[in-house]
Amino acid sequence: MSKLCVLAAGGTGGHMFPAEALARELAARGWRVVLATDRRGEQYAHAFPAEERLALDAATGSGPVGLVKAGVAILKGVMQARTAFDRLGADVVVGFGGYPSAPALVAAVTAGRPTVIHEQNAVLGRTNRILAPYVRQVASSFPTLERAPQKVQGRSHVVGSPVRADIRALFDRPYVAPDGDGPIHVLVTGGSQGARILSETTPRALAALPEALRRRLRVQQQSRPETLEAARQIYLEAGVQAEVAPFFRDMAQRLSKAHLVVGRSGASTCAELAVAALPSILVPLKIATDDHQRLNAKALTDAGAAEVLLEDDLTVESLTAVLERVLSDPARLSAMSAAARSVAIPDAAQRLADLVETTAGRS
Repeated sequence: MSKLCVLAAGGTGGHMFPAEALARELAARGWRVVLATDRRGEQYAHAFPAEERLALDAATGSGPVGLVKAGVAILKGVMQARTAFDRLGADVVVGFGGYPSAPALVAAVTAGRPTVIHEQNAVLGRTNRILAPYVRQVASSFPTLERAPQKVQGRSHVVGSPVRADIRALFDRPYVAPDGDGPIHVLVTGGSQGARILSETTPRALAALPEALRRRLRVQQQSRPETLEAARQIYLEAGVQAEVAPFFRDMAQRLSKAHLVVGRSGASTCAELAVAALPSILVPLKIATDDHQRLNAKALTDAGAAEVLLEDDLTVESLTAVLERVLSDPARLSAMSAAARSVAIPDAAQRLADLVETTAGRS
């Protein structure tokens, strides 16, 4: 009978996409995979290759009453997980952060089952921070892992952040900068949190570029529903060819054509930009816990692959200036692409799968 791995991930794309990439790698190696998540995670799991999905009780809260309620929910989830793991014969449990991953990991740790956590961000998240001292192995996406407990420092394994196979395939294609009078493809992504500032500022900044650059633009922009029409109108009046939509499912296809990406600096975004060898202008989410998006971007900016504009410094004028400086210099774009490629870890899914197999084998 093949071994079984339970992947526990919180309900955001940032947690679910790396978990899905690992699931596919493990399945290719003959493993059986079970997913433990919450209702929010289901919207990112339509293609998740799991033979079963566990819906475990979990919650987060603030204040005395909220914390008590969260504790009761997590305890209930732990009991549910232990029962499920005994039934399934779970060989290893891998957590990807977010409070919905807590019950599965607590259940595994207290039952003595092999455990691994993977931290996508450059800062150890709250759930992972609490559990890291007790799990068997800790895997990280970035060479630096801030806020790690003393017991974890020095024993985390840098494996990178697993990306989906269609995006991994982009690592093997050459980046070709825009030439002469040819089109310049700009992809604008927003992310699910705090994306309004990008939805509203980026169209105005692109529309303010000099006419010689503006007429060459081919823009694809993810935008919040309430700003869709305003963005379309700005592009129309500026004579910019643009496609504006709330969500792009074919992200790998769009990344493959992009010359420049403008977006947030979530962990998955940074990993995908590096693997796809794409120049970028990043605006870290100001309210991100522990300022982790700014630290995520650091690997790209230190290498020269990205320009960063902090939210407090983001204006139409400041973004236009950066866009003009980067887009008017094809050699700079090519150099930024090479820099992104230099910090990529395209085999992150394989590295993490190796660690999972090794951990399971030590039980």
